[in-house]
Amino acid sequence: MHDTPGKRRTALLDILKAKGLLELAEPVKLSSGAMSRFFLDGKKALAHGADLALASQCLLDLADAAGIEFDAVGGLTLGADQFAHGVAVVGDKEWFVVRKQPKGRGTDNYVEGADLAGKRVFLVDDVITTGDSSLIAKERIDAEGGTVVLASTLASRSDQPTKTFGAAGVRFEPLFTYVDLGIPAVGTEG
Repeated sequence: MHDTPGKRRTALLDILKAKGLLELAEPVKLSSGAMSRFFLDGKKALAHGADLALASQCLLDLADAAGIEFDAVGGLTLGADQFAHGVAVVGDKEWFVVRKQPKGRGTDNYVEGADLAGKRVFLVDDVITTGDSSLIAKERIDAEGGTVVLASTLASRSDQPTKTFGAAGVRFEPLFTYVDLGIPAVGTEG
């Protein structure tokens, strides 16, 4: 049905708009601390397995189009979890998640899943406004001996992530931006 990267991308955008994009009467606080009346619930939009598989394939298409090869995929829990697992299954890669805090028992690790030492890592998240949270994951990936070769997200809600990742020396390629979604950039709503 979605036999080319372009058709898959268009189908995914339609799903995100129909199942996850909300325009609220009053602004809500985002994880970045910014306020917005527009909220993209990527988890809700991709709750059906076929929709998550499509998004995972679109992330693989994006990496392929960028000429990026990677060994493991993941990022900061909870935004990256579904993509860590989905891309790993669809693309036959290793997955991992980065905890916000170590578990406090057992191995007490920040990074769970794949051993990242010497691995090329695809850093993913569901929705990004500034990129700051993803840089926390990058620091923990670096500490495990992994190298982030590409960062992506379902949607970038502003232009800030390009600057944030660029300053950290990481290539950033979002699947979609606020322009694709037809909403104002965070910080420009009036």
